[in-house]
Amino acid sequence: MTLTFTVRRREPELVGPAEPTPRETKRLSDIDDQETLRGQVPSMFLYRGGPRAADDPAGVIRRALGEALVPYYPLAGRVREVEARKLVVDCTGEGIMFVEADADVRLSELEAAGLTMPPFPCADQLLFDVEGSSGILNSPLLLIQVTRLLCGGFVLALRLNHTICDAIGIIQFLSAVAELARGFPAPTVAPSWSRELLEARNPPRPTFPHHEFDAVPPPAPPPGDMVTRTFTFGPSGVYAIRKGLPPKLRDTATTFEVLAAALWRGRTAALELPPDEDVRLVFVSNIRGVPELGLPAGYYGNACVPTGGLVTAGALLAGSLGDTVELVREAKAAVTAEYVRSTADLLVLRGRPYVAMSNMFLVSDNRRTGFHRVDFGWGVPVFGGPSTAMWGGSFILAVRNADGENAAALPIMLPRPAMDRFASEVERLLKD
Repeated sequence: MTLTFTVRRREPELVGPAEPTPRETKRLSDIDDQETLRGQVPSMFLYRGGPRAADDPAGVIRRALGEALVPYYPLAGRVREVEARKLVVDCTGEGIMFVEADADVRLSELEAAGLTMPPFPCADQLLFDVEGSSGILNSPLLLIQVTRLLCGGFVLALRLNHTICDAIGIIQFLSAVAELARGFPAPTVAPSWSRELLEARNPPRPTFPHHEFDAVPPPAPPPGDMVTRTFTFGPSGVYAIRKGLPPKLRDTATTFEVLAAALWRGRTAALELPPDEDVRLVFVSNIRGVPELGLPAGYYGNACVPTGGLVTAGALLAGSLGDTVELVREAKAAVTAEYVRSTADLLVLRGRPYVAMSNMFLVSDNRRTGFHRVDFGWGVPVFGGPSTAMWGGSFILAVRNADGENAAALPIMLPRPAMDRFASEVERLLKD
């Protein structure tokens, strides 16, 4: 179903801290400033009109942003690059970019048109690319647009400079904004910088091979049209995939392990790669729970490292789903404090490289980051999470399926013929 609507935006403005904040320079960690994270990540939150229908969401959120930027004042600064490509935050207090808008559409119309889950064809209207806001250096670290809908609901769309926060970090900040918007006197979680805890050793000494950063030539762009589609897996769908595992794994494998393994295999089959080509599964592992690192509560930097598996396409598809789940488990178990320090060391020694993109499927599990729980006073969102996939990378998101059950959604981008084959692979998985 095609839906057209008009968005009328006011002039962009900078929202700075509501009170004076320190003017200083803060170093990002050696995990933060890797090339892979030097990009902008968009997210979308869709809200119904609720008990605060008489309040203006744009005004409420603008005020709360200014208050939250007092303890989170580095987010109001600008990233600069210094010696050896090291990134720092110049805490200027200039502020984040904020846009207020109105759309002549109701949330029910977006839902009827299937526009409440990625891909969002209207994303460029709900998150307008303000001139001068998209750089990694010397630009606002956040762009936020609040668009009021005819029904009293609204859409909050944002774009984040990924070097400053990971998904958990930005949700920690948005949760602080949401608490202040709901009348809390202060955020319940105090922010902590502590980026020095994830610096490389001196001298750097990597102790793991880190195939996710192999120096392989970047792949050529895939031919033909690229399409994005979201696949949703409810409890029955995950159970259907589990049935393909041996009994020992069927009862112990996590939902992430099952989905990552099955979808990597399905994607590899759909791309019809030569059997002797290497294929990579890379996933992002949260390291906040690694006690030896000593990351404090309230840490909002990038506290995650890539890990994963490397096999040939032929070996991956010739093996069983259980074999692939075991490979995922081994990669997860490898992420110790030494693995994290080794990652930081390698990044510094290699000039802060990008992950190896050749035949890579990168998956970030965002189900527990809290996107779906951010409540500014209008209730939890109908959808909350990253608003797009990219070629080679995707997210697993917490959603409700058509039956109202807790489910996992995977937006994925593929060439059109491969997408058709991938959809067939998913259908087969759910029927087996």
